[in-house]
Amino acid sequence: MTMTSTLTEQQNPLIDEIIDVLRQIYDPEIPVNIYDLGLIYRIDVYGLTANIEMTLTTPNCPVAESMPQSVEEAVKSLDQIDEAIVTLTWDPPWRPELLSDEIKLELGLM
Repeated sequence: MTMTSTLTEQQNPLIDEIIDVLRQIYDPEIPVNIYDLGLIYRIDVYGLTANIEMTLTTPNCPVAESMPQSVEEAVKSLDQIDEAIVTLTWDPPWRPELLSDEIKLELGLM
């Protein structure tokens, strides 16, 4: 089970909409969206605010500064969200096991 697989178990349907938006953002080095890549560790919604905890494939990632801002802007584009707080974390570090099973199959890793 990936860390992201438990996010949709929450009873807030807005989580699914946020995930749909996150699936529109692709990692520049790996042709996979950031959600299925396993970069999103947590999504919480409180009122009109979304809190997103995420990582990158490596701390030296060339989009380390711009990716969190892209995530924030994408999530704030939803009508039900006024504020998106994106926290970048390196603990735990990203690893290929966080890829969704579908993406593992697509990339020939299963």
